[in-house]
Amino acid sequence: MVELFDDERLDYLVADESLQIIQSPTAFSFSMDAVLLSNFTYVPIRKGNILDLCSGNGAIPLLLSRRTNALITGVEIQERIIDMARRSVGLNHLENQIKMIQGDLKEMQSELGHSNFDVVTCNPPYFKTPSKNEYNKNEYLTIARHEVYCTLDDVVRACKLHVRPGGKVAMVHRPGRLVDILTTFRKYNLEPKRMQLVYSKEGKEATMLLIEGIRDGKADLTILPPLYIYQEDGTYTKEAKEIIYG
Repeated sequence: MVELFDDERLDYLVADESLQIIQSPTAFSFSMDAVLLSNFTYVPIRKGNILDLCSGNGAIPLLLSRRTNALITGVEIQERIIDMARRSVGLNHLENQIKMIQGDLKEMQSELGHSNFDVVTCNPPYFKTPSKNEYNKNEYLTIARHEVYCTLDDVVRACKLHVRPGGKVAMVHRPGRLVDILTTFRKYNLEPKRMQLVYSKEGKEATMLLIEGIRDGKADLTILPPLYIYQEDGTYTKEAKEIIYG
């Protein structure tokens, strides 16, 4: 039985209850962003190496483990949250496939090397925050959501550093940062290849952006059909149900 601390709880990560994850309302809980990115991301099925940056409590590595036999490495800067992730990996008996590392993504070259990963995923902090009075009162959430320890440029640079030539980088972000993302991807020779906008309902503004680039790829961006999460009555759409429940 896994040991839980403070306000931690055990949740099922997937509908069939085959994966569990340690969550904390004050430290970190995964969101729909992680589920959508895990579904959107290309993964090699049988073998390879996958890197997940800004890993939080390990939701994306755990979800990707259902789709691939590749080795998965997660990087998270916050000590308490990486401890939650490691215990979740152990709880699901995935120690031979998933390795969680505490570290700053800007300083991981000595440990992770250069161009060693087939796929890099990232659910980075979304918000540029000009002053400390706009931070969350909760330090854990501030670091997860605001560009305190890493900027978009830092994140994309790290993705480029660790993905192999021809490898893929997949990210979830906010639509308002689209131009920044496209510009920064190209700055680091990550050519945008697939993009999908996510909407809560039809007729609403997009709430999330899923994007994939290829290192040193040729220009040719495919815009996928929009993904709607809810129907008018508040129930999940067919597409959302397939992603969430399998």
